[in-house]
Amino acid sequence: MIGDHVTGWGTASAGVLLALLLLATSVPSQSEEDIYRYTSASRDGIGKVYMGREIAHVMGHRGAAWLQRPEREQRERTDLLLSLLPLHPGDVVADIGAGTGYFSMPIADIVGKAGRVLAVDIQPEMLEIIQQRARAEGVSNVEPVLASDTNPMLARESVDLVLMVDAYHEFAFPREVLLHTVASLSERGRVVLVEYRAEDRAVPIKRLHKMTLAQAELEMTAVGLILEQVHDALPWQHVMIFRRQDMAQRAEGK
Repeated sequence: MIGDHVTGWGTASAGVLLALLLLATSVPSQSEEDIYRYTSASRDGIGKVYMGREIAHVMGHRGAAWLQRPEREQRERTDLLLSLLPLHPGDVVADIGAGTGYFSMPIADIVGKAGRVLAVDIQPEMLEIIQQRARAEGVSNVEPVLASDTNPMLARESVDLVLMVDAYHEFAFPREVLLHTVASLSERGRVVLVEYRAEDRAVPIKRLHKMTLAQAELEMTAVGLILEQVHDALPWQHVMIFRRQDMAQRAEGK
């Protein structure tokens, strides 16, 4: 998941390097002091607060086995999540905080050979796992992208769907990542944010690793996204679909 330190490009593909050369994203200049505040870290947080929410500790590559646990599909209905995503053959999808590629691989099959999945993570170890899985499974349309804490390294207006599953709450620089993410969206692009429901105390996840719908909408709205649809069919998670506000207004002829 995004949040650890980047140590190098590892074995990232030539396609990743080309994407970086095409990158032309401009993020408004604003000091970190204007965006974040700092406090004593709680047990599961880093002591950095964004819009009233303490940022959670990141789960590093040593937790890869937990991401691939056999019971995950049944307990979290990841199969249902995939069916809720607005995916089409030929789409370019960015899986930000891709981890082990748990979602990148099946999405690659859905978008087909004409589509691409950009598996974005800041941990080279996670990207190596994804590459190994892609080779073993014969998947050719998943491209690893080594990001930084502040930039997912996506080309401007090039992505049809951005997916962030249980990762956003760990981003050390959420505003910066989101601004770059918004700039990467195509005209029909969507951002799908999946987070454990903080409104539900029965969800067996640590508090800082959950988000309320209201908090998520607050943070997405701050970077020019508007909530388009919410699915709460999953046992534990919100599935929130956002669209660029300017694109929505253009589509409505405003």
